Amino acid sequence: MPILTKDEAQALLKKILSYSKADECEVNLTGTDNGNVRYARNAVSTSGRISQTQIVVASAYGKKSGVATINELDDASLEKVVRRSEELAQLAPENPEYVPFLGPQQYKESQTFVPATAQITPKQRTDMVAQSLQVSKDAKAVAAGFLEDSTGFSAMMNSKGLFAYNTFTNVAFNVTVRTEDGRGSGYATRGYNDVTKLDTKKATQIATEKAVRSADAKAIEPGKYTVILEPAAVAVLLERILFGMDARQADEGRSYLSKAGGQTRLGEKLVDERVTIYSDPQHPELPTSTWSGDGLPQEKISWIEKGVVKNLIYSRYWAEQKGAKAVPFPGGIIMQGGTKSLEDLIKGTKKGILVTRLWYIRDVDPQSLLLTGLTRDGTFYIENGKIKHPIKNLRFNESPVIMLNNLEELGKAERTVSVESELNYVLPPLKIRDFTFTSLSDAV
Repeated sequence: MPILTKDEAQALLKKILSYSKADECEVNLTGTDNGNVRYARNAVSTSGRISQTQIVVASAYGKKSGVATINELDDASLEKVVRRSEELAQLAPENPEYVPFLGPQQYKESQTFVPATAQITPKQRTDMVAQSLQVSKDAKAVAAGFLEDSTGFSAMMNSKGLFAYNTFTNVAFNVTVRTEDGRGSGYATRGYNDVTKLDTKKATQIATEKAVRSADAKAIEPGKYTVILEPAAVAVLLERILFGMDARQADEGRSYLSKAGGQTRLGEKLVDERVTIYSDPQHPELPTSTWSGDGLPQEKISWIEKGVVKNLIYSRYWAEQKGAKAVPFPGGIIMQGGTKSLEDLIKGTKKGILVTRLWYIRDVDPQSLLLTGLTRDGTFYIENGKIKHPIKNLRFNESPVIMLNNLEELGKAERTVSVESELNYVLPPLKIRDFTFTSLSDAV
């Protein structure tokens, strides 16, 4: 299905709402056109294109609500999905936390659509993958990767007069390169709205170099080390701070931001004063939608400013309970960095460990945000400002809150992708002291 224009989406949503007999009705309409190429063992395994549309209708009678979905656009199907949502609403029990739909809102124009990405051809995908594969073949290494681009739109309208519309493009690339004998592994990931910023050759060169250099890994004793975390490693830890910034969890004593007596750490210094974390839907390197899933406007907001917790995420229900402003979950996160490159951070390290990425992250203690997980795809020992040799992977037990209190230096921020959530961020590499490793892993 072609991407609907704003006027086309608005007309379709009005038609769907015209069938409603409920007290309230809200319709979400999304459409995407995705293209992809997957490869493994230095050869393409699959490629394809997927176009899909989805309509989600929510109907409400008082505090009783029901939701139905469909992907057919003929009039009979549209009326049918509205009737179905109404039937489900009538059958549902009352929801004591039900909040009526929003009325009209004002949204800024988003910057999430880039024509060059929307116009990607199969040949362009093929050429980008071919460049990646040539790098691994030249190095006598073995690559596996995935390239995906998407163009889409999302729109919503309700019976109270709210209407929102957005178009977007994205391109995502990740590659894992291993030596032929399987003893060395390297990884790189990139994600952008603008495909012209994606260099699959350069990313694969980085992954290949890591694979070749990590082939003769040595074991070291677990313990506390100075570490340099590359942005992809920072992402999977930092996002746990973001996921835990829900006001209700903090108020109810269920998060690392909770305090005794129903108090929270809002307004308190949480981490090193050099840490500033914010979201901005208009950020040039990380533009996101200017509205959230329930229709709330997305605005530039500081979450942690100079180490102090400035804002929490409030659902509309919890905001009503607390007399606060509703604050939606952000579409992207930016952490202010410094001016040093990753290489500069390495040069300034007498002894330490360089971590390419972390994976298999699991919660140990939500109250302290203690996490455990493993290094992967290139872990190296640093001595006197140089990478001395690769080391075997390690299991860590660490809290990102403690980590950000043990901050030594921040590098230059760059856009990266979390391997855990697949969300995009702008983050710097971080140099951290006393990072805790608890055991060795034989996995490559």
